[in-house]
Amino acid sequence: MAKILLVDDAAFMRKVIKDTLNKNGYTDVHEAVDGADAVEKYDELHPDLVMMDITMPNMDGLEALKAIRAKDPNANVVMCSAMGQESMVIDAVRSGAKDFIVKPFKPDRVLKTVSSIVGTP
Repeated sequence: MAKILLVDDAAFMRKVIKDTLNKNGYTDVHEAVDGADAVEKYDELHPDLVMMDITMPNMDGLEALKAIRAKDPNANVVMCSAMGQESMVIDAVRSGAKDFIVKPFKPDRVLKTVSSIVGTP
């Protein structure tokens, strides 16, 4: 069973993704509220996949991505961005993100990305 960490400062966004994943058999899903929390939870949980927002307070997603990849170069991180953040997405991919998903989320796109990285539940 794949362990997935969702990182977004908006509780609603975490709930949308978590509900989509749970309905499709991904049930080992954890949450973090910002980049600093994500780095801490990554160390604690060692998830198979991190789905992380780019724009967050305290520590943004790009900083957290770099911190996680510095500790674990094989970390699977997918960045989530709003429309219009293309330059941030490019930075994320250069920093080791496996993929990115544009908000608002389409459930099929989320599931396709997750299954391509961790397989089907």
